[in-house]
Amino acid sequence: MGGCFSKPKPVEVKIEVVIPEKERSKEEMSPNGKASPLIYKVNGTARHYHLEEHPIASIPYHNPKDVVEASVCHVKDLENGQMREVDLGCGKALLIKESGEFHAVGHKCPHYGAPLVKGILSKGRVRCPWHGACFNISTGDIEDFPSLDSLPRFQVKIEKEKVYIRASKQALQTQRRTKMMAKCISLSNYNLSSTNVLIIGAGAAGLVCAETLRQEGFSDRIVMCTMDRHLPYDRPKLSKSMDSHPEQIALRPKEFFCTYDIEVLTEMQVVAVDVKSKIAVFKDGFKMEYNKLLIATGNTPKTLSCKGKEMENVFNIRTPEDANRVVKLATSKNVVIVGASFLGMEVAAYLAERAHSVSLVELEHVPFKKFFGERVGRAVMKMFENNRVKFYMQTEVSELREQEGKLKEVVLKSGKVLRADVCVVGVGAVPATGFLKQSGINIDSKGFIVVNKMMQTNIPGVFAAGDAVTFPLALRNNKKVNVPHWQMAHMHGRIAALNMLAHGTEISTVPYLWTAMFGKSIRYAGHGEGFDDVVIQGDLDELKFVAFYTKTGDMSWLTGKGS
Repeated sequence: MGGCFSKPKPVEVKIEVVIPEKERSKEEMSPNGKASPLIYKVNGTARHYHLEEHPIASIPYHNPKDVVEASVCHVKDLENGQMREVDLGCGKALLIKESGEFHAVGHKCPHYGAPLVKGILSKGRVRCPWHGACFNISTGDIEDFPSLDSLPRFQVKIEKEKVYIRASKQALQTQRRTKMMAKCISLSNYNLSSTNVLIIGAGAAGLVCAETLRQEGFSDRIVMCTMDRHLPYDRPKLSKSMDSHPEQIALRPKEFFCTYDIEVLTEMQVVAVDVKSKIAVFKDGFKMEYNKLLIATGNTPKTLSCKGKEMENVFNIRTPEDANRVVKLATSKNVVIVGASFLGMEVAAYLAERAHSVSLVELEHVPFKKFFGERVGRAVMKMFENNRVKFYMQTEVSELREQEGKLKEVVLKSGKVLRADVCVVGVGAVPATGFLKQSGINIDSKGFIVVNKMMQTNIPGVFAAGDAVTFPLALRNNKKVNVPHWQMAHMHGRIAALNMLAHGTEISTVPYLWTAMFGKSIRYAGHGEGFDDVVIQGDLDELKFVAFYTKTGDMSWLTGKGS
């Protein structure tokens, strides 16, 4: 069995709770499905523990040598609604003034280090300018994703009209804070084939679900399983930074999972779920009993249907190894990309300076027309053409030809023959839910798992999250939609975890996506399924613009700008 934990030996279990960040009045979930704030049962044996309060207001500095205090400005230097980076000598903080009060937090987004001073401050929250992560300025806690960590928060005091910040030197250097979590010291008394929470899928939704459970004080067994050979990693990086190695894009190091007792079974595929018996069946015949289940299996890339699709050097980019292999094969060679999807366009942008030639084949007449409209699509297409990417639009692949067992040519239905040493396929994906067809879990006609606002399926105790679900979107009057965004997968995982603990939390976040190509970033907020009109402000040719998409009173918006 793959995984980062070996088979347990039967010895007595000990449970420790690392103090959670905030007092909880909600009842906890027990392995037998009954609520109990003080007792968990482990293999039939009752174990007691107590949760202690950890007031958010306190910021302990246990090591005086780790503390720095400095005057950073005059009280009149900042107006309400302003932010400023301030230097404390051994690191910077973000000083914020809102509603007459000063706050100080880390100045870099923990996701990828964006300067938060360039973000947006509104209603007690600061939003990252790059990828949209949102943080509470009073606590530093993350409130919208993507980012797994929160911001460190620093003490602020006013003396003689000067603003002082007192901070941990270490926090000033790391610029991130991992929330306190519960954990089991020993899992060894658990039956290998049973768990309290089983998470199928180890992407963003699955990982955030597991972390949220621990942050909320949940101290029983959590098992994640994945078909992948790696621990959870930043999948969007596969097409944006294709030569990244797995350890470079890992969402958490191996030590994190061991510290907080989040078990990850790698290279393990679930092929069936028996919801009546609460058992998941794996491909190798192994069975695992669960109490609560999260299905976060994501999607499966579509493949070509033409002759030669199985030959060597034809790729669906699904793993770091796929991306690394493509970069190696494409260097100074001829690349054909099928599909002007986000993945296809990002791969084309990444390989443009590395490959001898990059050709992109697409059925539509402009890229991104469905999402961004024709005008924005043409502007993006022009940028690609200026960077040596050749487009073959309104056609499809009819055949892949080989020479000595390797790809040599891509034949289009238009009759054009393209030289190709490597081919990348990015023609969309389907939800990875085929194994649930006989489970009784509600699946729609397209294969998506149907959930409610609390990420619950029609089966009690079974939740679903991420790219494989349709859920009620608040800003579209609770219409069931599929939003396959990295940010949304994080939020799905958090909402599912909270409702496993009976918090009754409903999802209300606004979808947000981003892409980056040739030094230009494009960001999209909202959710549009078609639009009647596009209003563009700014310079579209330079991709420094804002576009508003409207339809019968609804609106989404898109921004483009240079990095």
